[in-house]
Amino acid sequence: MAYNLLKGKKGIIFGALNADSIAWKVAQRAFEEGAIFTLSNTGVAMRMGDTAQLAEACNTVAIEADATSVEDLENLFKQSMEVLGGKIDFVLHSIGMSPNVRKGRHYSDLDYNYLTKTLDISAVSFHKVLQVARKLDAINQWGSVVALSYVAAQRTFYGYNDMADAKALLESIARSFGYIYGRERNVRINTISQSPTMTTAGSGVKGIGQLLDFSERMSPLGNATGDECADYCVTLFSDLTRKVTMQNLFHDGGFSSMGMSMRALLQYEKGLGCDCECGDEEPIDEDHKYD
Repeated sequence: MAYNLLKGKKGIIFGALNADSIAWKVAQRAFEEGAIFTLSNTGVAMRMGDTAQLAEACNTVAIEADATSVEDLENLFKQSMEVLGGKIDFVLHSIGMSPNVRKGRHYSDLDYNYLTKTLDISAVSFHKVLQVARKLDAINQWGSVVALSYVAAQRTFYGYNDMADAKALLESIARSFGYIYGRERNVRINTISQSPTMTTAGSGVKGIGQLLDFSERMSPLGNATGDECADYCVTLFSDLTRKVTMQNLFHDGGFSSMGMSMRALLQYEKGLGCDCECGDEEPIDEDHKYD
């Protein structure tokens, strides 16, 4: 059901690769709610993905831009304002990638050149987006910028690797820039800490299937889907949340407030070895004792 929450609003949506992408779902919901926007991704992602088809479905254009390049971002904002006929009202930053994760590097043995790329792509790009937008005065008063994060910014999750560092930096940028942009131009900046979601990027996290099951059992409301995240993004783009800024907003069915649930506890008990002192338990795998 549409409510016209974004009627007359203009935006830029980063990161819609294919139908599994949260950004893809956000674009569909924003379009249903009356928004007009441009889509953006890297050239490689646009060639490999389906961004052009989404642009056609939403009656818009996809503009190639590397979010780590200030020059590309300047061109993106200028082109978007030209295409859309004015300043921007909302931006979605849905960008993240770790070469260390892709190459299977353990967190205790990171390639630091890869780490630099992880941070630049997944977090510093957010600062660049905001800095370029501010210098160009590209976002309207009471505009809204949202970036997608994950609870690994606050807690350690096996296999999430240096992406956890990137998400922590991402959330810090939202607070620091949120103060400046809010004070000067009433632009609000927030991050959404989403449930683990089986996107193209998410599927690369080691143990994602088990993580999805665990968080589903732990969350009183269950995992939040990509479609539900899109609904939440729309509310943050809308005028209904004008005084929400500098927040990391957990959209995870209650997972972030849980310690242990009955469903998770029962499953854990099923997987235990013998509880007596006979030693009938699985031995620790020496290769993974520190994982």
